[in-house]
Amino acid sequence: MKNLFDIKDKVIVLTGGCGILGQSIAHYLVEQGAKVVVLDRSEEVGKKLEAELLQKGEALFLVTDVLNKEVLEANKAAIVAHFGTIDVLLNAAGGNMPGATIAPDKTVLDLEVDAFRKVVDLNLFGTVLPTMVFVDVMAKNKKGAIVNFCSESALRPLTRVVGYGSAKAAIANYTRYMATELATKFSPDLRVNAIVPGFLLTNQNRDLLTNPDGSLTDRGKTIIAHTPCGRFAEPEELLGTIHYLISDASSFVTGVLSVVDGGFDAFSI
Repeated sequence: MKNLFDIKDKVIVLTGGCGILGQSIAHYLVEQGAKVVVLDRSEEVGKKLEAELLQKGEALFLVTDVLNKEVLEANKAAIVAHFGTIDVLLNAAGGNMPGATIAPDKTVLDLEVDAFRKVVDLNLFGTVLPTMVFVDVMAKNKKGAIVNFCSESALRPLTRVVGYGSAKAAIANYTRYMATELATKFSPDLRVNAIVPGFLLTNQNRDLLTNPDGSLTDRGKTIIAHTPCGRFAEPEELLGTIHYLISDASSFVTGVLSVVDGGFDAFSI
């Protein structure tokens, strides 16, 4: 019987691939036999990652700007020239910044609108623009899978992260919209889903969740207290869900938000 989870030789484009989570995803996919294209703005980290991936399989790193359509179009041309096609898009680029958050000693009146706008641009348009550019290849093939990266803050408004949460809530809506749009206008085999990761330590949130000595901050303690599994996620614990969503094992799954959060969203008191 066919292995529904086989992703060997699939050409997978990963935006934001140089972060902690992105690198974990890239290594895993190459180890599964996929051809991985890492897109990121960090050339130094990207070239190092590419060298590591090439020791395991086929990979390519390209400098990108997920908010610049011309740059993305050039990326697409380079990818097609190198690998011939694109089968999967993982929209992992995103992030937050201090001005778009509200600290405990601040209120919404202190919100920096320009910072809010930049966070929305990066997280929302940083997904919309790559999708517009790369889906063209998948539409011509009449088959493909897109996985967007959502957030717990899209499901339940979290304190402080008003800009990030608003952007990720938009990603949830955009994912469902695009699932119908692409299936009905291009091909029912062109699917769009999103993964909703629970809390894991990244370069962006480490100082918010842990102290310099590694102990939990008050916010970190609150998150763990509301996570039935009792800990933060490890990057590797998202890989199975991503693998499922890009493989034929999920061929009838589209427009879904796949939550991987240790029970955080289910917790109530």
